[in-house]
Amino acid sequence: MIVAERKTIPELVEILRPHKKILVLGCGTCVTVCLSGGEREVSIISSALRIASRVQDLNFEIDELTIERQCDNIFIEQAAEPIRKADAVLSTACGAGVQAIAERFPEKPVYAGLNTTFLGILEERGVWTEKCAACGACILHKYGGICPITRCAKRMLNGPCGGSREDRCEVRADRPCAWQLIYKRLKDINQLERLKEMEPAKNWNPSLSGGPRMLIREDHRV
Repeated sequence: MIVAERKTIPELVEILRPHKKILVLGCGTCVTVCLSGGEREVSIISSALRIASRVQDLNFEIDELTIERQCDNIFIEQAAEPIRKADAVLSTACGAGVQAIAERFPEKPVYAGLNTTFLGILEERGVWTEKCAACGACILHKYGGICPITRCAKRMLNGPCGGSREDRCEVRADRPCAWQLIYKRLKDINQLERLKEMEPAKNWNPSLSGGPRMLIREDHRV
């Protein structure tokens, strides 16, 4: 899922200061799961903004709404009327959702209420970890399902680097060495021979290094 964290209330107040009627627009998928931008978080942010407004005499008028997905025009349409009535929109979606709203309503200021951080998973309650860099050319099949691009601090494709200590990463001692994990995983599934194969330098063109990306499925277009 996309993992994000909320901007601080003082930061949001400064972003919204020029406006009066503000719609805090939540998203009901990824950012809800990571407890950053769903209906509950929209309520908390809105309450904090109202308090800040009274304390600083800003006269904010805050409305709240959460839709299923801000990155999908079908669901965006459900928010069309509240957005039109607002002076500005504070989106608690990921960066993709914020931009989708801004493109759909080009005359309306749309601000990001969250910092989009990474693609990851829930490890335990309140803990999310990055697992995927969305590089556009997945090589997980070569490494037992463990991504060296994301989980090795040096992004080594032919590791290990030799600097790890007691299976801990040299760069981040609080993190396991990705190559120790890869070795154990390949051993467990009887594929250690993969480590004898030299992986060439990664082609970064499918990633952000090649500019903004687009996926087109001709078999789904109408």
